[in-house]
Amino acid sequence: MIATAPDTPFATLSPDLIIEAVETAGFVADGRVLALGSYENRVFQVGVEGGEPVVAKFYRPGRWSDAAIAEEHAFARELAAAEIPVIAPLPLTAAAQAFGAGPVPVFGGFRFALYPRRGGRWPELDTPDDRQWIGRFLGRIHSVGRAGHFEHRPRLSVAALGRDSVDYLLDGDHVADYIAHRYEQVSGELLDLVEARFEAVGPLRTLRIHGDCHRNNVLWTDAGPHFVDLDDCMTGPAIQDLWMLLAGTAAEMRAQLADIIEGYAQFADFDPAEIAVMESLRALRMIHYAAWLARRWHDPAFPRAFPWFGEARYWERHVAELEEQLGIVEAE
Repeated sequence: MIATAPDTPFATLSPDLIIEAVETAGFVADGRVLALGSYENRVFQVGVEGGEPVVAKFYRPGRWSDAAIAEEHAFARELAAAEIPVIAPLPLTAAAQAFGAGPVPVFGGFRFALYPRRGGRWPELDTPDDRQWIGRFLGRIHSVGRAGHFEHRPRLSVAALGRDSVDYLLDGDHVADYIAHRYEQVSGELLDLVEARFEAVGPLRTLRIHGDCHRNNVLWTDAGPHFVDLDDCMTGPAIQDLWMLLAGTAAEMRAQLADIIEGYAQFADFDPAEIAVMESLRALRMIHYAAWLARRWHDPAFPRAFPWFGEARYWERHVAELEEQLGIVEAE
């Protein structure tokens, strides 16, 4: 049975449960459990007797179906089989599979997966060579992504990331009362404009993508970059996996994007028309991020990590940022 306590979804995820889950997969834990940075799920480094530690990822109850998680794992293994440096789940023993009703193991009410530990540093991408390198990496990922399709993973859309997020925030007691009308007006205008931008560009080619390709999901070593998390993999346009790697002024981001695309084009075709919706995708992420915090506010980890979210000044700043983004999308 999957744990579904909505108010404290990870309350029963004790060190003993973590160790027992790892041992069902055939490892002998040495008792060392180190929590790693993660909010959506819970991730731990677990020491193993006579070997390298493993990383145990426990999925947020109720977020994904078994089929959706199985597709994430299959995509990661497909990329690894193509010798692309993505960290794929370790194969499961029959004992681990026996605890679940399907392809994803369950222990103590939690779906989980184990990964090899891989170190590295977050990339700065401050040189053209580094940006071209990660562009080549993404081109290889997308060449595999185009070779198949998802059936159970989400599809990027204005409705899912934008409209549904705004509705959730306005229907609940999330947006400060005195600014709710302004938020509704600005977000509505912004999403109308975003939809118009997508319509003007026309149908974009979609494929299996990482979906949450920001720098914190990339680790860099002397051998180059590797991704460590495909939890948000989805169907969407290629540009979704490129724009989140950019930082700085508009001119700096244009130069960075040109470098990334130069590397990308060595392994996959890139449609330059997609650049026209880059700031629209940023707008969707801004709106969706606020709704994500609101949806997770019942989890005790979120008020501790994001104490400013419940303050009125957060909504003042958020609405001001949406107004600024409206002007940027208008000029896109």
